[in-house]
Amino acid sequence: MNSTAQEFRSHFPSLTDSKYSSHIYLDGPGGTQVPHQVIDAISDYYKNFNANTHGAFRSSKETDRVMNEAREKMATFLNAEGSHCISFGQNMTSMVFSLSRALARIFQPGDEILITQLDHESNRGPWLKLREWGIEVREVAVTSYGTLDYADFESKINERTRLVAMGCASNAVGTVNDVAFARKLSYQYGALLSLDAVHFAPHFPIDVQAWGCDFLFCSAYKFYGPHVGIMYSKPDLLNTLPVDNLRTQDQVAPYKIETGTLNHAAIAGTAAAVDFIASFGSGNGLREKLVDSMTIIGARERHLAEKLYSGFKKIKGIKVAGPGFEKGLRAPTISIAMEGVRPEILCEKLAVENIYVWDGHFYAIKAMECLGLLEKGGVSRFGISAYTREEEVDRLLEEVGKI
Repeated sequence: MNSTAQEFRSHFPSLTDSKYSSHIYLDGPGGTQVPHQVIDAISDYYKNFNANTHGAFRSSKETDRVMNEAREKMATFLNAEGSHCISFGQNMTSMVFSLSRALARIFQPGDEILITQLDHESNRGPWLKLREWGIEVREVAVTSYGTLDYADFESKINERTRLVAMGCASNAVGTVNDVAFARKLSYQYGALLSLDAVHFAPHFPIDVQAWGCDFLFCSAYKFYGPHVGIMYSKPDLLNTLPVDNLRTQDQVAPYKIETGTLNHAAIAGTAAAVDFIASFGSGNGLREKLVDSMTIIGARERHLAEKLYSGFKKIKGIKVAGPGFEKGLRAPTISIAMEGVRPEILCEKLAVENIYVWDGHFYAIKAMECLGLLEKGGVSRFGISAYTREEEVDRLLEEVGKI
């Protein structure tokens, strides 16, 4: 398994430069490192194609090609019905705000939206703002184990529910939510289903058609790409929505929700990130290679995350947040609270040892509040990525044990 990580790592300048190669990057949930292939794609775009879209000249036509290819590759990454389902934006937050305002114009006062207490604020705040439009927003409770309360979920969805907005995986405590359960209930009540897959996408294959979701969001900088937000919308659904845009914007999907000029170079890098992930898999065609690669990556990440989880459990004074791996699917993100040591102090001490980890609430502020961790500074979060090595996990456990 370590040879797989070493092969993966060899493509990352930040992991192979002799000046920094001994540094341990466990900050992936906040943004992964970027391989040469992605950096080169961004650089090549600026060197060879830099122009706006829809022009008659070569560089503009090349930009059109780059954008179309990126949509096609992201559609394959998500197993979408086609490139017309893929919209790009600045980030997930801005795109959810745009979607929420559009839906507010077709929802009626008294209609309901169901969100969760476990989610990142980008999948809560834009929907909570719709209370100003007379729309009721209800929240599925989070349990003390860091999982959703599915009985509470079932009790709160009803015939007035127009939308369910749920994360696929918690970026704070690693919980993987039951998408099939949410889809079944949303179908039952005729509600739309919008999924935040930002923390899920780097670790597991995604199949929007199998999930039956209406919208899905993810961010390329979490799966070895640049800062680009990606939105999937079910075929023809976006065309029915009154989104905010200019009269000059193409008024059809996937373009109508894309305000202003997009970051073409970063989108070229996003396509390269998809190709990079696929290059580690086998199969006929891009989709099979992506699924195979993500399956291999996921198994390796789980192995290291289980080792880290059990290692933390053995250290006196440490409480691990979130469910254990015996519960089934779980993201390889482990968050802890250390007795007598605030999260930011723990992270500062590890930074001295060149171990890079995050502390705080990670914008999952409601979850931290409900778990009683917010007033304590949140948690220290350790993220396993495809380039993490076993000896790095051993070193981390050793240093945390010393502290």
